Amino acid sequence: MGYRKFSSVSIADVRITDPFWRKYIDVITESSIPYLWNALNDNVPGAAASHAIDNYKIAAGLCEGDYYGPVFQDSDVSKWVEGAALSLFHDRDERLEALVDYTVDVISAAQQPDGYLNSYYTIKEPGRRWTTLREGHELYCAGHLMEAAVAYFKATGKRKLLDTACRYADLICRTFGEGPDKIKGYAGHPEIELALVKLYETTGKTQYLETAKYFIDQRGQEPNYFDMETSRYKGEYFNPNLLDFGLQYGQAHRPVREQSEAVGHAVRAMYLYTGMADIAMRYDDEELLKALKRIWQSVTKEKMYITGAIGSTEFGESFSGPYDLPNDRAYAETCASIGLMMFANRMLEMELDAQYADVMELALYNVVLGSMALDGKAFFYVNPLEVYPEKCVRRDCQHVLPERQKWFSCSCCPPNAIRTVLSVGNYAYSVSEDAFNIHLFIGADASVKIKGKQVEMHAESGYPLDGHVRYMVKLDSPIDFSINIRIPQWSKNTKISVNGEPCEVEKAQKGYLAIKRCFRNGDVIDAELDMNTAVYRASEKVRENAGKVAVRRGPFVYCAESTDNGENLHLVRIDARAQMKAEYDAALLNGITKICVKGSRMKYNDNKGGMLYYTDHEIVETPLDIVLIPYYAWANRGSNEMRVWIEEKNR
Repeated sequence: MGYRKFSSVSIADVRITDPFWRKYIDVITESSIPYLWNALNDNVPGAAASHAIDNYKIAAGLCEGDYYGPVFQDSDVSKWVEGAALSLFHDRDERLEALVDYTVDVISAAQQPDGYLNSYYTIKEPGRRWTTLREGHELYCAGHLMEAAVAYFKATGKRKLLDTACRYADLICRTFGEGPDKIKGYAGHPEIELALVKLYETTGKTQYLETAKYFIDQRGQEPNYFDMETSRYKGEYFNPNLLDFGLQYGQAHRPVREQSEAVGHAVRAMYLYTGMADIAMRYDDEELLKALKRIWQSVTKEKMYITGAIGSTEFGESFSGPYDLPNDRAYAETCASIGLMMFANRMLEMELDAQYADVMELALYNVVLGSMALDGKAFFYVNPLEVYPEKCVRRDCQHVLPERQKWFSCSCCPPNAIRTVLSVGNYAYSVSEDAFNIHLFIGADASVKIKGKQVEMHAESGYPLDGHVRYMVKLDSPIDFSINIRIPQWSKNTKISVNGEPCEVEKAQKGYLAIKRCFRNGDVIDAELDMNTAVYRASEKVRENAGKVAVRRGPFVYCAESTDNGENLHLVRIDARAQMKAEYDAALLNGITKICVKGSRMKYNDNKGGMLYYTDHEIVETPLDIVLIPYYAWANRGSNEMRVWIEEKNR
């Protein structure tokens, strides 16, 4: 179809060799996946209860008990299964595969004769299926089950979970849509849309794609389904505040093709936009694509933090107005940035434009990595840009935590983070009939088909510690095609050469340099990215950051912690004109490049005996050698203060 110009390279066709990313893959495989399994089975002392596996067992009649946890608890199990499946792509592990098989058996045993599969409604309210779409999460949980089933089938070839998911999808297709006996509703929390497209791509069943399109087309139409459902529903809502959030909360305030601003629950928004993009590219829907481009500009030009975080307010875990980006009260949910990556990736499949890959990289290297502890056993749900531990007890800041947690009562983010990191190869490259696109600079071996012939790309990368990446082309016979390399917005002096001959980087279009030639076996492309440290200032419309600067090197945004710089970071001033020295420290935080820069600490000399306010005072400025670390690595040395935006020393 015309709008789908490129396809992301499957994780099955990318072997990650990069030292930086292999470290994370190994930690997740060896530590996070077993840890999450124990958490799902309530075997982590001191962690919030999950009961997610037991919910399925009870629904299947394998044990007795009652449902426990949020209504969407099933989705945590599905995301764990997907993460485990993705891990098997990287390293085949018979014990892990056997554990997933056991989990698949438990899930499948809970499926009802007509295909329905949801432990909450099976246990608690079997007569209320599909009556609380606005917040019941049935379709959301179904979507994650479908994604897990597709991943496990592709990793192992085993069909049991895929067949289970297809039976459920068949029921959903029979239940929703146009017609006198069908429900004309849609998911309160989008996810089913993109999942049905994945199931369609795997099985070829067009009804899955058609139902996904129906859900997209129906959202926000009048009469509004959610309003009608609310008037009919006589029970108590799972979330009493739901109605306070309004229809914007679930992006149901108007039809999607009429929307132009990112509003409401940030995760729901990103999953919806991803599904919209899936439909736009498969149906050549120009109107839908135009809406997506408007929304993309709203997100990235007005409502995104410098770290790639989105969703600034705790109220509804939502977007607020343009340029409202508080640092110390940021909600910035991990799942929202993961959704932003998904959205960006889909846009890249339609248009080779580096603005999408730049944001994808930003969210990945800062929020997604930062959401996990270095040992893979603790997680952030919320990713603030400024933390004062004693302030986190305030009601308006209680969502902000100074340390990662073992688990959460709502634990959507931990398994979402591990499945995203394990699928990083899927984000790195895309391909068409005559082009190979490089989006992320990750050492890997990729194998793709170009013009019907096998092409292998071997990438050696020192990135992100340094800016050098080498690509070696392996093929049996010469092929005319294009290798398109992203020129990151932050790399001001990029150098690229082919077999030692410099390329004209200034000819890049929309941030990609097209190297079109007859490639031969052994051809080498060298890319040298400019990893100089850069100082950023926010738009004057972002009130919280007036007079402050942030520091970035390559894909990493940096921050200051009180562990390195002393307490009261609000008194620290950075000299943005001073030389910033990047130093690799192998012993610090599993090996990071820290940045050292001159600055000062302000001291207000109070001669009035501890008065709260006074007129006569002296400001003493003491020189300070400021140490900055990558944002993703903060809070790995205990609870302490942290700041991304730092007061700028007067020029």
